[in-house]
Amino acid sequence: MAYARFLLLVIPAIFVCACSQDEKESAPAPNIILIMADDMGYSDIGCYGGEIQTPNLDRLASNGLRFSQFYNGARCCPTRASLMTGLAPHQAGMGWMTIRDLGHPGYSGELNSNCVTIAEVLREAGYATFMGGKWHLTSDTKAVQEADKSSWPVQRGFDRFFGTILGAGSFYTPASLAADNVLIEPGEGFFYTDAIVDQSIGFLEDHFSHESNPFFLYMAFTAPHWPLHARDSTISKYLDIYTKGWDVVRDQRLGRMIEMGLIDSQWELTPRDQHAQEWAQLDKEKRTDMARRMAVYAAQIDEMDVNIGHLLGFLKEKGELDNTIILFLADNGGCAELISSGTDRTTGSIGQPESFESYSLPWANASNTPFRLYKHWTHEGGISTPLIVHWPDGVTNPGTLVHTPAQINDIMATMVEIGKGIYPQKWNGRDIHPMEGKSLDPLFRGESMEERTFFWEHEGNRAVRIGKWKLVSEAIFEYPFIQSWELYNLDADRTETVNLTEEYPEIVKELSGLWEEWAATHQVHPIDGREWDQRLKTPVIFDETGNLIEYLKTQ
Repeated sequence: MAYARFLLLVIPAIFVCACSQDEKESAPAPNIILIMADDMGYSDIGCYGGEIQTPNLDRLASNGLRFSQFYNGARCCPTRASLMTGLAPHQAGMGWMTIRDLGHPGYSGELNSNCVTIAEVLREAGYATFMGGKWHLTSDTKAVQEADKSSWPVQRGFDRFFGTILGAGSFYTPASLAADNVLIEPGEGFFYTDAIVDQSIGFLEDHFSHESNPFFLYMAFTAPHWPLHARDSTISKYLDIYTKGWDVVRDQRLGRMIEMGLIDSQWELTPRDQHAQEWAQLDKEKRTDMARRMAVYAAQIDEMDVNIGHLLGFLKEKGELDNTIILFLADNGGCAELISSGTDRTTGSIGQPESFESYSLPWANASNTPFRLYKHWTHEGGISTPLIVHWPDGVTNPGTLVHTPAQINDIMATMVEIGKGIYPQKWNGRDIHPMEGKSLDPLFRGESMEERTFFWEHEGNRAVRIGKWKLVSEAIFEYPFIQSWELYNLDADRTETVNLTEEYPEIVKELSGLWEEWAATHQVHPIDGREWDQRLKTPVIFDETGNLIEYLKTQ
């Protein structure tokens, strides 16, 4: 009798589960939008603790999910390669940058033919595919010369493309601006952040006018990457805020992040970077200059958010918002690079079309609150990104935080599953690397995922994470280049302040062995000093406006 009652309870439950799975499989595939910010720190936007006004992203987060431990590839090109292909960046040929081919398969400097893109897979599944913004997966030399276009967006699965092939440039007169397969000149009154969204909406408007199939839109902003360019009306909103300096900003962000549940109150705020002065020690002129730099940077993010709001309004007007999954993330942590036009200027010109400046290391340190280091590095400050997922038809617990670690190559696996695509073993007669990532759809539905191991390498900066343990080392610009391993317990110390290598040598040995195995099978080696010599001998030249990047003919 008890057994019969058990069956009466279990059979309906099984039936419900089966029906739910059947409904999921029979439901129409959703529209998909990937939005990427460029060189934006973990704590910059409002819903991740920042003081920058991002009401549209905040609404997406409050009605969706925020991931607290999502990882990118530490730099623009590697991250974009993993995002597009679902592979380790080296497998796609993008272990370093598009500047040059380093002579090894993992560092060819452009997207190779042993991978497929999300756009290629989803187009085969019946999606219309569009892209607006920064590509940065094509050899810079080929892009400037309009040579072989086999790795341009239209050749890699996108029906329509508007954006830049190169990685950086003016927001007013960007280099390598292209419409589909043709380089074009920006018109009068052009501003890149606006144009990315305007053109993307134009693609969708045209799509809705004569198609009923779902769409995939990849929208890759260059904001807030240097150069610091924004409108005066937006900059003025932030000038007073940053006169308090980076020390106060870091403390205030940390407090909000702890209150939000993004950061454990037991984790120590990392010390101010040793290369950043205490704000109070700066003279008045320097404080004014630095406050304006951060104000322009904040304005770039503000203007990006405003444009995202335009896209959301368009989707709502078309009745497509609920059946569209929107993901927002950044390609790396805040950028400590010092970029300056080197010309005579006044503080007030920073942000204007003629200026070409970065916000520099101390503010990048604040952008990455509470973590260590920056873009390039594989410490948490370099690889941690916000990830917002908004999908009314697919997220079961909107407004919650997801603390399960995940990585950039999971996006492809997620899109293939949700978009009902088929990841191929061969493409155009060539073998394709098996997909590395895992679908995040269970996390969208409030379920769990099994523990995984994550790996990184960029410019000799290395890391491996499994569970709470992370082994990481940095590379420096002098011999012996690659430094010793550091071990951290991220459950107790995600800010990486207490190195445990001496206490747990067996874990160091185990994790370093795993990293070496991964490096040997994922086209990572060699990454020794000879590689650094090659990279450091690649000179970069800006034209007189600091806009067009060129390379010496000797490369």
